[in-house]
Order: sequence, then structure tokens, then C-alpha cells
Amino acid sequence: MEIKAFAPAKINLTLHVTGRRTDGYHLLDSLVVFADLGDQLTFKPGPALSMDVRGEFADGVPADSRNLVWKAAEGVGWTGHIDLSKSLPHGAGIGGGSSDAAATLGALAGQGYDAPPDLPLSLGADVPVCQEGRAIRMQGIGDQLGAVNLPPLPALLVNPNVHVPTGAVFKALASRDNPRMPEHIPEFQNATDCALWLSDQRNDLEVPATGAAHKIEQVLDTLQTTNRALIARMSGSGSTCFALYPTMKDAHFAAYEIGAAYPDWWCRATQLN
Repeated sequence: MEIKAFAPAKINLTLHVTGRRTDGYHLLDSLVVFADLGDQLTFKPGPALSMDVRGEFADGVPADSRNLVWKAAEGVGWTGHIDLSKSLPHGAGIGGGSSDAAATLGALAGQGYDAPPDLPLSLGADVPVCQEGRAIRMQGIGDQLGAVNLPPLPALLVNPNVHVPTGAVFKALASRDNPRMPEHIPEFQNATDCALWLSDQRNDLEVPATGAAHKIEQVLDTLQTTNRALIARMSGSGSTCFALYPTMKDAHFAAYEIGAAYPDWWCRATQLN
């Protein structure tokens, strides 16, 4: 029987780096949401594990045991053929590979292939939060998750087709001991209220990522100057940036405006939840 799964883009509305453990893992405090766009996966049971990768961003994505999807399937003992359609840019700070792995674990759990408790986090720090697929406060090394109630957030995602190595961004951090978010995240009535609160928060990786890829600063400046933009910020370790808007109409108008000016940029209006 064919099984289908959807792997949404993960967006870090905030990303506070709050410390570093002796084993090298960074401690984070991040407000995470998910887009209504993402990758698609299809699973067909069979005697051996195999995989094809296709789609807009298939180039450079391994179709073997290096892929987190393969590792996830192998980790739960499932065999068969996996078809991964990549609509999300990879290495872009929106959790493409982690979301793909989380979707794999969810789809195969529905077929009786439950993951060992330590498997998700061993695949990557973002895999557990991607398993939630909804607004979450993520703390620690990605192992502490708490549900958050947020209103739907009209947004525009923009990636200038620049890859930023995560390791290099963390290495360039000026400080690894920064303040956390407030203990309590309030209830927001709408995107405008949420953006106002977010303006007092941070992505601590934005400065080092911009230093490694100057186009990120250009993207942020461009988003901020679009009509009715509420806030513009980088997601994750980059290079994807987002802006929030009062309505989806505003987000779509901004997508048209930026898409026309920068046709080589990946530019998608979406709703974040």
C-alpha cells in the first residue's frame, strides 16, 4: 500500500542561543512555526530500501544512506521505495531535511513502525520539533518542547539561493551565552500583535550568517521595505528570511513585487501556524 506524507517548512520566529554544553551542543530557546508549503514523500513497501529524489531542489540531495529520510526509515526497520519531491531549498534554515525525516517517522509509525525514543534527536536537533508540526517553543538542544498558541501568521519566505554552512555560522557567534525569551509567551490577537512582541526578540545567528553571506542583509532590507511588512527576520542559521504581514493579500502582493525584482530568488507567500 502506498503511503503519502507532507513535510512542511519550519520557521524560527526567534532563535536565542543561550549556552553551550561541554559536549559542544548549543543550547537554544526558539519559537518555531510551520508553513503550509513543503516537501512531499511517498512510501511503497518492498524487500529492500531504495530512494529517488526529484523536484525543484533535487540537485545535490543524496538518495542513499546519507539522507535523513533513509536514516529514519532504516532506524524503524522499514523497507521499500521512497520517493521524495523537494519543493524546499536545502541548507536554507527552514528544516527541509529534518522535516522530511520527521514526516517519515510519522508516516511509518502509522504503519506500526514506531521509532525508538532516542532516534528523532539522533537524526538532528530539529527533528523532534518537526514531528510536532505546529507552533512550539523549543529549548535545550531541541529536546524540550512546549506547545504555544499563536494566531495564523501571513508571511513571505525568501531565499536568495545562497547556502550558508550551519557550523560556520555557529562558529562565528560573538557570544554563546545570551538571554532567553521571556518565561511567558502571551496570547496574541493577530499577526500585528505577534510581530510587535517578536520585535523585542532575536535570531542570534542572523549577524554571523549575514557576515558569511551578504545577500541575507539585502533580502532583509528588501522584505522590510515591502508594503505593510510588520517584521523581517532570518530563519534558523539562514539563508531563508521571512516577513510577517497583516493579511495573506499583503503577503501575496509582496511576493509578486519581490519576485518581479529578483526572479532568481525563491519567494513564497504562505501562512505560518
